[in-house]
Amino acid sequence: MDGKVKQAFDAGIEAYAASEGIEASVFAGLLQTAFDKEAPFMDKVQALDDAFDNHPRFEELREVYFDLLMVNFFAADVQKLEEDYLESPEWEAIEEDTIERGTELLNIFLYLRECADDEIEPSLEDYLKEFLLVEEDEFQDEYAIYEKVIANQILVESSYGEISKVAASLSYQDDLKELFYPMVSFFMEPSPSSQQLNEFEDNALNKSFDTAIYQVIVNFNR
Repeated sequence: MDGKVKQAFDAGIEAYAASEGIEASVFAGLLQTAFDKEAPFMDKVQALDDAFDNHPRFEELREVYFDLLMVNFFAADVQKLEEDYLESPEWEAIEEDTIERGTELLNIFLYLRECADDEIEPSLEDYLKEFLLVEEDEFQDEYAIYEKVIANQILVESSYGEISKVAASLSYQDDLKELFYPMVSFFMEPSPSSQQLNEFEDNALNKSFDTAIYQVIVNFNR
């Protein structure tokens, strides 16, 4: 497993299990087997889904770990395949089959990898304008998804409490309702101390999920 993915993988499961008061070692082992499997990508997806199907207490994390599986495939598996694999009909078919899978965290992971490669510090403004290109006419789908984030960029200069208040005000129709609090919190504080993590948890709307997602992003960025 890719190093960044492994850090995020472990941190997310550990945080979620601790918050929910559940044992995670068997589930984590099954899920890691899916990631490390020497098999086509869709076989890995099936193994991931089997792990979640057999451990429904972790269901909230399914699509987040699909995103991690995808970015791990890009980082650790693609170089073992043909050079133009990601432009092949086979990969196009996989993209079509999984178009409804995952979350916007995949874009966050890809952005953070670019930041690491370019040796720059991630920022919300850079993510929106330079990576997602939300100001460009041909990327208005991304603008629509991130509209509430764009309108509230000032929150990266505020506090967990203020971010949580805005997250609570979002409609369930908003695409980023579930991810808004941990995502914006990351761009406000990408390297939280233990005291800051406690403050984050105190203001979380969905403590187990929010804390797991924040830990996933923070640890992926390390």
